[in-house]
Amino acid sequence: MKILKKILSFIIVSILLSHCIENTAYASPNIPIQKPIKVGVFLADLSNVFNSDLKKSLEELQKESGNIIQFTIFDGKANQSVQNEDISKVLKSGFDVFIVAPISSNVDEVSDILNKIAAAKHPLILLFPTTPSLTNIVKTFPASVIIVGDTEQGGTLEGKILADEWKSNKRSLDRNNDDTMQYIMLKGPSNNLLTSGRSKYAISALNDAGIKTEELVSTFCNWQRECAKTAIESEFLTFNGKIEAIISNNDNMAIGAIEALQKYGFNTGDSSKYIPVVGLGGVPEAKKLIDQGFMTGTVVQDSKLHAKAIYDVAINLASGEEPIRGTDYKFDETGITIKIPYYEYVK
Repeated sequence: MKILKKILSFIIVSILLSHCIENTAYASPNIPIQKPIKVGVFLADLSNVFNSDLKKSLEELQKESGNIIQFTIFDGKANQSVQNEDISKVLKSGFDVFIVAPISSNVDEVSDILNKIAAAKHPLILLFPTTPSLTNIVKTFPASVIIVGDTEQGGTLEGKILADEWKSNKRSLDRNNDDTMQYIMLKGPSNNLLTSGRSKYAISALNDAGIKTEELVSTFCNWQRECAKTAIESEFLTFNGKIEAIISNNDNMAIGAIEALQKYGFNTGDSSKYIPVVGLGGVPEAKKLIDQGFMTGTVVQDSKLHAKAIYDVAINLASGEEPIRGTDYKFDETGITIKIPYYEYVK
């Protein structure tokens, strides 16, 4: 009987995957699709590693679905005006769902184009809202969802990684023996939800672990590696031996910090010349630095998990279903936000 059930299950799955039920295709989460779903995806900046990985993950899901869903991906080139223009040009191009990752933290620069999408009655998925105001605006739209990494969890995990390192190697890391971690914070854009959340919860996690902290300086580097490298090169000399940790809002800036430290002979393998550096993103270059012992750890923002959420929700929205129907996702207290979990990566 068990063998018969397995055979029947295999046959059913094969039929669904080959889209042969009365010429109707089926897509996760098991919704019949009569024609391909066309989705316009407007990402902030494809030179960003996470965004480029997200693009690849979406394209892989499209291929695996047999083109049941078709993603057209636009590069905002880190310029809100470029993104707004791209969206305006295709509002009447037949997209079933619009997915937008806003660039600017100025709500006035973003809200108008989002209102145009809503006015055209297109379902909307907003990725990584930059301000709380955008969440409030999108809540008023029908058929709209926000998908974002769990910012509190991400910052908390950064703090946990650093707390574990401090407790394990306090004798060598507490350079002035004052029982306080003196740190530098490398931040994303000012007035940005990711920046504030990641910064706040990283320090909260350290303090909750019983570690006293003192910020030497924080620098807004807008996710940029070169800015972080330049900042740490200068701050290393300014604070002359006082830096005991570097906390970065993303891996890109963390890598820039490592490059700056290595210029001065730090974080090259000598444990006596090592400053802990943590980041967020889980990009391959950061993982390599961690494996080499040059970087302390990162919090992985998994592009495949984000892509799968986008895929499932987009299909539901395009089909007129509830956004999280047939999925394991849940909305947070806003009633429209899905938070994608992070996980840590250390040596």
